[in-house]
Amino acid sequence: MSNKILIASDLHGDAACTELLLRRFREENADLCVLLGDLLYHGPRNDLPAGYAPKKVIELLNGEKNTLLCVRGNCDTEVDQMVLNFPVLADYAVLLLDGRRWYLTHGHKWNAENPLPMQEGDLLLCGHTHVPGTVAFGQGNLYLNPGSTSIPKESSPKSYLVYEDGVFYWKHLDSGEVYRTHVL
Repeated sequence: MSNKILIASDLHGDAACTELLLRRFREENADLCVLLGDLLYHGPRNDLPAGYAPKKVIELLNGEKNTLLCVRGNCDTEVDQMVLNFPVLADYAVLLLDGRRWYLTHGHKWNAENPLPMQEGDLLLCGHTHVPGTVAFGQGNLYLNPGSTSIPKESSPKSYLVYEDGVFYWKHLDSGEVYRTHVL
């Protein structure tokens, strides 16, 4: 059986982008949706997203609670956990998938420059920067960032990441089209 995972970050309360992301999740027929933090609040450094409606985002995410794995972003608080019906306050999570350990975190504490204690070949998936990308570091370690669904930076598109059969695919949120790949 193949594991297909959709990974996204930095929704920042944008209901239109969250709705589209969840539609992409269903279209992908993915087994799990990993959200790397910053779900409801836009944060003081960001402009208000065009589709900012955190109460609608709460409703949308709670409707998918059984398919979500989330970690806490720097804009996520205990109040968010009070309204969301799935865990969102873990600083990081670990998945064992296809013989590799995946560390999932937002990126504001741990990242390629300041990684969690990792073993050779482990992956570090982070959001936070709003810029999609990959960086090799450490001893065969790899940092991957899906970018942002709502407030992309550095001229990057609104995007998410899909993992299937040893390949990561960065996709445009609007079209679902692949614009970058990385083979493990």
